[in-house]
Amino acid sequence: MILLELFWAWFQIGLFSIGGGYAALPMIKNMIVDNHGWLSVAQFADLVVIDELAPGPIILNSATFVGAQVAGFPGAVVSTSGCIAGPAILVSIIAYFYFTYKELPIIKSILGVLRPVVVALIASAGLSVIIMSFWGEHGFSLDIGSINFFAVGIAIVAFVVLRKYKPNPVFVMMGCGVIGGVIYSIL
Repeated sequence: MILLELFWAWFQIGLFSIGGGYAALPMIKNMIVDNHGWLSVAQFADLVVIDELAPGPIILNSATFVGAQVAGFPGAVVSTSGCIAGPAILVSIIAYFYFTYKELPIIKSILGVLRPVVVALIASAGLSVIIMSFWGEHGFSLDIGSINFFAVGIAIVAFVVLRKYKPNPVFVMMGCGVIGGVIYSIL
């Protein structure tokens, strides 16, 4: 039964995630943390970090990781398959209609409307990651004492390094991971 639940959850996530991995993060969190309780908020934050560091699409990395956490190797295979099945079907249908009717003004209008929606979804995902990193599982709070100043400091340093020196972001993320690991192992 759990394998069917994993397949169906990731089928839905894959099918309705428009805009890529970052845009899908709020939907993944809702389905995996809120609806099914397969991961905690802290585990989800760790998942986002692991997805960033692992090669490949974020959504597939998430599906594989969550499936493995919930039901081992079969869960990883089923979750990843579910994540791929929905978009494969949808893209096949859309491609047929797009190539058949691509010159219609309504098709051009629909694509123009989707662009800002995708930007908003990506911004929402980024804001969720910032809130989880700076305030933890409890979410945003106006209480200064609830802010994780080490995380804020690491984020500011990473932002400055990225803007000023323009290194490969992967190296900056790895450096932040090492710095965070050292700081949090000492505390």
